Amino acid sequence: MRIGIIGAGAMARALGGGWAAAGHDIVIGARDAARAREAATAMGSHVRAADIGEAAAFGEAVLLALPVTALAEVLDAHGAGLAGRTLIDCTNAFRPDSGTFVLSEDAVAERIAGTVPAAHVVKGFNLCAAEVYAGTRREFEGRTLLVPLCGDDADAVARVASLAADLKLRPFHAGGLAQARYLEATSAFVVGQWFGGNDSRAMFPPLEATFAAVDD
Repeated sequence: MRIGIIGAGAMARALGGGWAAAGHDIVIGARDAARAREAATAMGSHVRAADIGEAAAFGEAVLLALPVTALAEVLDAHGAGLAGRTLIDCTNAFRPDSGTFVLSEDAVAERIAGTVPAAHVVKGFNLCAAEVYAGTRREFEGRTLLVPLCGDDADAVARVASLAADLKLRPFHAGGLAQARYLEATSAFVVGQWFGGNDSRAMFPPLEATFAAVDD
């Protein structure tokens, strides 16, 4: 698959490096051209650096791996080139708050979709740090790491699911784009607890130990 990546930080390198290793062709563009070149070199074969417009036009799928504060500038300038593309939003609008995190806005993915209505936005890859995706471990306590995906276009969700599977992750459709705001809120809460030293994973029992009986 042809993948465009906008951004050259840790998440761009982690996901892009894994996709390059799986044989996908990647063009990476960033506001800082030197950082894009450095990222392309670090990610290895199948990757080249270009400007943001070329990265957007190249990809059947395009990863937005930018700070939330940079989205408006980039989408205003390059939104037309993203029409018809599967647009992967892995961003989190985190704002530090008393040792944990809150969101600086409630629904980044919905804002992206509103700014670029001709693109097919899929929220995903926002629950874990880049180091998790860059690493090789995919199983924890006997369970493959899940990647929830929120999006309205079935073909776009399937495309992103195949990219998650190429990273040896287990994707699942977690609902339409309207559900993405809850995925973003989950990230702020869970990651904030991790930073606070609390084991977020231990808050929930495994699926087979849950129940959903209706109260009488």
